[in-house]
Amino acid sequence: MRILGIETSCDETGVALYDTERGLLADALYSQVAMHADFGGVVPELASRDHTRKLLPLIQQVLDDAGLGRGDLDGIAYTAGPGLVGALMVGASTAHGLALALGIPVLGVHHMEGHLLAPMLEDEAPAFPFVALLVSGGHTQLVEVRGLGEYRLLGESVDDAAGEAFDKAAKMLGLPYPGGPQVARLAEAGDPARFRFPRPMTDRPGLDFSFSGLKTHTLTSVNALRDAGELDDRGRADIARAFEEAVVDTLVIKCRRALDQTGLKRLVVAGGVSANRRLRERLAIEVGKRRARTYYPRGRFCTDNGAMIAYVGAQRLLAGERDGTAMRAVPRWPLADLTPPTITA
Repeated sequence: MRILGIETSCDETGVALYDTERGLLADALYSQVAMHADFGGVVPELASRDHTRKLLPLIQQVLDDAGLGRGDLDGIAYTAGPGLVGALMVGASTAHGLALALGIPVLGVHHMEGHLLAPMLEDEAPAFPFVALLVSGGHTQLVEVRGLGEYRLLGESVDDAAGEAFDKAAKMLGLPYPGGPQVARLAEAGDPARFRFPRPMTDRPGLDFSFSGLKTHTLTSVNALRDAGELDDRGRADIARAFEEAVVDTLVIKCRRALDQTGLKRLVVAGGVSANRRLRERLAIEVGKRRARTYYPRGRFCTDNGAMIAYVGAQRLLAGERDGTAMRAVPRWPLADLTPPTITA
């Protein structure tokens, strides 16, 4: 099957074409970051309008890159949620309209299942079962994965996601949106010994996360340096380093616990924050101590993309899942609600 994947959950328009025998044939991504940067965050209405402008040209670009036409498609997968409802509706309506015109099946898939299985697009893909850390601007979760749709939530953030905390810390430090890469870049010049921020919820058992207290600690530190007249480039870099170290340590400690509790030897790390260099370095050390292995999607598939949606859609469409006539847009959709593929139509 040749499956067209459409991702429009937030501020990136992603399209890809996946062949169940040949793998990924083509993909394209348009980011709205520059547009939203002026507002310090995503503006939902602007995001929806921009998806409307970019989606059809991107679909044509991907088909052209693959040397195929619309008539060569066997199915369409789109992100049904979670995400911004207006943005989701753009992808859902386009997918359903195109599928109806072509007489092919269409299926809405879970955005986080896409991230979860994005490493399956790599040459050295992880085998089931594994532990997955999903870490992005909207989610921080540890999941035990036994197979497609066989997911057990081990722990999640009780407040801010790690990526969200990065964005808020960046704003406190006067850095532009999006904050995660900006904080990481500034942290490279920071002194790791000057500040030590708390590692939230690591002094108690369990696999849940909390980053709101770390955010408050960061704000207190910024205000203290400002009051002392020391909030210069060095001070900001030192705070950025302390913040990044605290987030990374927290994530690594919880991953280590999850591997120990499940007895599994494979760890998948996906989502935007998975691109963080310091996180990868620390996980390589800690996971290696357990004779386990860590898997990541390639760099451009760490953030939202159409390839992961095309892959998940292909697996579920192959198993017989289909949307009905109604398109789906589900802003809030717990990953734990997913089940193994079932025939729906």
